[in-house]
Order: sequence, then C-alpha cells, then structure tokens
Amino acid sequence: MQCDTKFDFITRKHHCRRCGRCFCDRCCSQKVPLPRMCFVDPVRQCAGCALVSRKEAEFYGKQLGVLVTGATFLVTVGKSESAEAMVCRLSSNQRYLVLDGDSHHEVEIARISTVQILTEGLPPGEKDTHTYTSLLESLPDAEGGSPRAAGMLLQYTVPGAEGVAQLKLTAGEDATASKRQAAAWLVAMHKAAKLLYESRDQ
Repeated sequence: MQCDTKFDFITRKHHCRRCGRCFCDRCCSQKVPLPRMCFVDPVRQCAGCALVSRKEAEFYGKQLGVLVTGATFLVTVGKSESAEAMVCRLSSNQRYLVLDGDSHHEVEIARISTVQILTEGLPPGEKDTHTYTSLLESLPDAEGGSPRAAGMLLQYTVPGAEGVAQLKLTAGEDATASKRQAAAWLVAMHKAAKLLYESRDQ
C-alpha cells in the first residue's frame, strides 16, 4: 500500500489490524494495543493507524474522564436572551451530551451538525466553525500563548423537527476553578472531535 513492494514466498504481506490493508513488514511493523477492537495486547498496525491508536489511548486515559465528569457552563438555548447555569457532561455510554440545571437537555452526539469554538480575545469567525462531516481540524490550545477556548456553540437536529436547534455554552466568569474546569472540558471536547475525524479518515 505504501512502498509498492511485490509480495512473494520470501517477502510476506502483513495486515494492519486496524484498517485491514496489506503492507510489507517495514511499513506495518508497529505494535500498539487496540482495545476498541478487543485487542488488549499490542497488535501489528501500519504507521498511520498506529498514530491514531496511540492518540485514542491517550484520549481514553485522560480526556474521556474530563468529559464524563463534566463542567459548569452558562447555557443559552436557541435564541433566548437568558442563560442558565448547567453542568454539561458526556453520558457514560458516550452517545449523548447531557445538560443539567433547573432544566434538563440531552443532545445525541450523532445529531450535532456544527461546532463553533468561542475563544477569549477573538470574535467568532469562519475559521472557528467546523462541521461534524469534516470535523475539527484545528483549535487554539488552552495552554501557552494561544487564545483560550471560552465557550462552544452547537447546532444539532431534533428528531421530528425542521431546521436546527442551537446551544451556546460559555465558561462562567465568577469562580476561577470552575472556569479552569470548563476550559479543560472544552479542550477535551475538541480533542474528542478531532480524534473522531482522524478515526473516520483511517
């Protein structure tokens, strides 16, 4: 697939356990665990798949816990003028975004069509808008000198309804710890979306 090696009795072909394509030994020599496909022990993968598998392992080890634990945001539903403090978290089965406050909302992840990251010091712009068909390709980090993620605008479809619904999540201004947790949640959400994009691309 990568080097056009001609396979014969001496030069064997190897299958990447993630994508299933055939490679020579040199192009498919990395061994990485692949728990999402029930390979707990390291298995042979091509270079591209091995990179995605390592990122997945890091995500499941670090960011997934942040998303499931959740963070507090000021949530604006639709075109409403008022915002409600709500805890936003990923459901334990990773299929829904759950928002709890005085009211309760659940958004099926598969129905999210557009994600716009809101950053401190930068007005929302075209470069910050990403769709879940192409997903997130880049986002300013919440670390270093880059602008920090301060919120998220989600557009999604509702079963049985026409058009799209909208949710705006903004990190609160009052508590520093709460704001830090919200920023960490936004970064984890970005990494999840980016990982999903890379996984689909493999």
